[in-house]
Formats: sequence, structure tokens, C-alpha cells
Amino acid sequence: MYHPAYEVPLSPSHPFPMSKYPLLKTLLLAEGIITLDDLMEPEPLGMPVLERVHTREYLDRLTSSALSAAEVRRLGLPWSDALWQRSTLAAAGTLLAARTALRDGLAANLAGGTHHAFPDHGEGFCVLNDVAIAISQLRAEGLIRRAAVIDLDVHQGNGTAAIFEHVDDVFTFSMHGERNYPLAKTRSNLDVPLRDGAGDAEYLQQLAENLPLVLERSQAQLGIYLAGVDVAAGDRYGKLALSESGVAQRDRFVIETVRRRGIPLAIVLAGGYAACRERTAELHTHVFRAAAAFEQQAAPAAAPVGAG
Repeated sequence: MYHPAYEVPLSPSHPFPMSKYPLLKTLLLAEGIITLDDLMEPEPLGMPVLERVHTREYLDRLTSSALSAAEVRRLGLPWSDALWQRSTLAAAGTLLAARTALRDGLAANLAGGTHHAFPDHGEGFCVLNDVAIAISQLRAEGLIRRAAVIDLDVHQGNGTAAIFEHVDDVFTFSMHGERNYPLAKTRSNLDVPLRDGAGDAEYLQQLAENLPLVLERSQAQLGIYLAGVDVAAGDRYGKLALSESGVAQRDRFVIETVRRRGIPLAIVLAGGYAACRERTAELHTHVFRAAAAFEQQAAPAAAPVGAG
């Protein structure tokens, strides 16, 4: 799923790599991982869908540009109508990817993973919690009952964990830097904190031990994978030390482990803050390569992965 409005102009000095979205699309097309026919364009979500997760008061402040200065600082992004449109479109893209995954087995949004958004506020560059919105809407429609959130962004998915804290049928799993943002963690169903400097061997061992447990305990009818690349060595906000090969191995393991159990999987980008935005986009390509390779192995005659 992709929309040109996923990119909102920001100051060149702003730390959020907004240009990674069109850069990633260009890389995937150039490599032939996706074609233009694979790209599906989402439409903004209506208030009833957003209100399944977010409070009406918060949404009203967003739509009327009435966020306080403190709320804008907490969000970390300058507020604008374009940012509101981008946020609703990115959430719509994740919902569309989840619907497509239920139909085809595997799909992705070239945005999303805004896991720091809470029902009544945004923080950490996250306005709306797209993953929670997608799961809540599909549950409300009766398309799924049980879901698993596989959050491998380097930062704990505190907003998602809070939203689903009392929802027994949604299992939240977060593997993250123990001493990284947010300093005050919200309890997920399963949290795996990692020490600063953890590298490939330690990371992949923890993932191999815990992901099968997540799938067994959740009995999920849908998985949503937050494939953050801020785990890579050299990330400005990451503090971990995965090599590029380690990131690629991680992505392959998640896709193969989930899909070989017959669980539909939707992929979203989450974070990444490499030294340059082109590098961030390059790291994000690995999960799409892994998805395409799995699809080719599982069904050689099938259409390419629904990056949509």
C-alpha cells in the first residue's frame, strides 16, 4: 500500500526521515520486487473507524489544529493539515494491508508502525496507532477475533501495549532496547528487553526462542509485523548493533515462521534513523525481499507479494 501523501515536507534538520517512503518505493520498483500494478492506494479513514482506538476529544484536536504546544513537542512533528492527512492515509494503508493479507496471506504497507500513539495523545513521531486501528476494525467486522502484534522496532510499542492491555484476544509482543525510549515502558503480553550493543547472535537467538511462543500463545488469525530497522548498527536512536545481514535474517525468520503456520501476515515499516535517509530506505527493502522470496518458494505461479 502506498500513497504520495505519505511524505510530508519537513525541515532538512528534522530528525524524522520522511523522504524514506518515496525512496523505498523507488528502490522496490527498480529492483523488480514490486510493480506499479502491485501498488494499491488507500483512502483516508472516517471518524467511526478512528474512534475504535482514539478518543473523540483527541481526534477533534487533531482535525481542528488545536494541539497545545506541549502536545506538539511530545509528538515531535510540526502540526499541519498535511500531517493529519498523512496520518489517516498511513492508518488506512495498514488496514488495507491487513485485509489483503487475510485474502492473500501476505501484504505490506510502505508506511505505518506508529506504535507510540495512545488513545488520547501522540508521541514519538506517532499521531495515530495504525496497527491498533487495523486490528480493532477487523475485529469489529468479525473478520478476525485473535491477532498478534510482532513489534521488532528498537523502541517498545508502548501505545499499542496500552491500547490492548485488557483485550485478551490481541497478543502484543515487543522486543526492544531496554534502556531506550520510552524510558517508562508499558507492559506488553511479552516484552523482551535487550542490552545496549546487542548484536546478531544475541538478537536472533532471542527472536528464535520467543516468536514461536507468541504464535502458540496467541493462536492468532492475523499477525502484524512492525519491521523497524532502527535495530541496525549505527542507527542514531537505536543503541543495538545488528549487521545488515542480521536485519535481513530477522525479516526472513519472522515471515517464514508466521506464514508456515498458515497465519496471514501484514508488514508495516515502523522506525529507522540511519545516517542518511537513503540508507534507511535500503534497510527497509530487506523485509520486502524476504516477503517476495517466500511467496516465490511457497507458490511459484502466484502473483508477487501484495506490497500494494
